[in-house]
Amino acid sequence: MLPKFLLADNSQVLPDKIFVIHNEQPRFIVGCDVEGFTIDQEIYWIDEEPASEELKSELLEQAEEFMDLELEYEEELYLLENEDEAEDSKEKPK
Repeated sequence: MLPKFLLADNSQVLPDKIFVIHNEQPRFIVGCDVEGFTIDQEIYWIDEEPASEELKSELLEQAEEFMDLELEYEEELYLLENEDEAEDSKEKPK
């Protein structure tokens, strides 16, 4: 089973873009600026676009929340890895 949302990028072609992929019905991809979900936002519907504006709004809110949490987690993970590397270099004899 695939996760409900995935993050994707193509840093070689679109270095300032990130994509949030929704894998459940209705499936869609949101392309946006890495600095903000609503900046240069484009929505690509894989399935038929819902007629309900309320549903679309709810799905986009979920996608934005997912992106924010994932990027925050990645940043925390990066900081932890750097702390571990710094500690390892202190422990090694010169």
